[in-house]
Amino acid sequence: MRKMSFFNYVKVHIRWLFAVLFCGMIMTAIMILNHIPNQEIFYGMLLCIILWLCIAVFDFLRYRRRYQKLLELEASVTFSLQGMPESREPVELQYQELLQKLLEDKQQLEQRMLQREHDWVEYYTMWVHQIKTPIAALKLLLEEKSETEAECREEQQELFRIEQYVEMALQYMRLGSETTDFVFRHVELDDVIREAVRKYARTFIRKKISLNYDGVEKEVLTDEKWLGFVIEQLLSNALKYTPKGSISIYWEVDCLVIADTGIGIRKEDLPRVCEMGYTGYNGHADKRSTGIGLYLCSRTLKKLGHGFSITSEEGCGTRVTIRFYDKER
Repeated sequence: MRKMSFFNYVKVHIRWLFAVLFCGMIMTAIMILNHIPNQEIFYGMLLCIILWLCIAVFDFLRYRRRYQKLLELEASVTFSLQGMPESREPVELQYQELLQKLLEDKQQLEQRMLQREHDWVEYYTMWVHQIKTPIAALKLLLEEKSETEAECREEQQELFRIEQYVEMALQYMRLGSETTDFVFRHVELDDVIREAVRKYARTFIRKKISLNYDGVEKEVLTDEKWLGFVIEQLLSNALKYTPKGSISIYWEVDCLVIADTGIGIRKEDLPRVCEMGYTGYNGHADKRSTGIGLYLCSRTLKKLGHGFSITSEEGCGTRVTIRFYDKER
């Protein structure tokens, strides 16, 4: 906490100090011109200086108490003008009234913003859930279509992308809420990985990307649904930026590793790939990139208490690690 020093007090009241000194010099000059003995002038000036110092020290202590009270209000979690030190000065009272009006305006603005945010979240949550109905209907229609297999496969892939973007929007809103639906328990990591791999099986086949995964046989403490979402996003990214080659999933020490042989990430982009909306050079090349996938992964893993790191070299692929700090049973 900042303290009010006597030097700072003097700086604030420097004009009054000069005024007192100037008046003292005038009175001294008048007494000298009137041939008043020097001893009497000295005693008079000494008495005035002592009296002025006493008043200054008293006023400084009062000023410092009020200053510390204001600092305490500044440091408090909830700011209220009720605890402000009393003042009899008209100008300071006017300042306090102005602060009261500003505080009321701030509270009204906060209420409007909170209401707007609540309405926004409510609307988009409803929209996400409603859009799932036509997506499910389109899936059924595609399965019943008698068109060529190649055409159906392409339509199914585009529908799959829409479904993934909708899921990302829902997870983004859930992460931004004050409460989350995390349920921590020990889960088999292979079950989560296989579910994510099954979801992207058609993409692996369509792009002719091989998968190197023999199982990790580990049990970790996590939220199964949210960890599954992260692994799906990481697989989606790996498939998007791997035109040919393979994707490997394996366990290394206390980390789950997802590595690909794709185009990699530029060195200058690597520190910022987890920032919201940052797409980097690869994202600019791929017009469909949103720059939100890795951001959601990073935020989700942070809330789950897992570590997250990315290493990459342009043209040589990317390696993503999820670190689990809980010991497997």
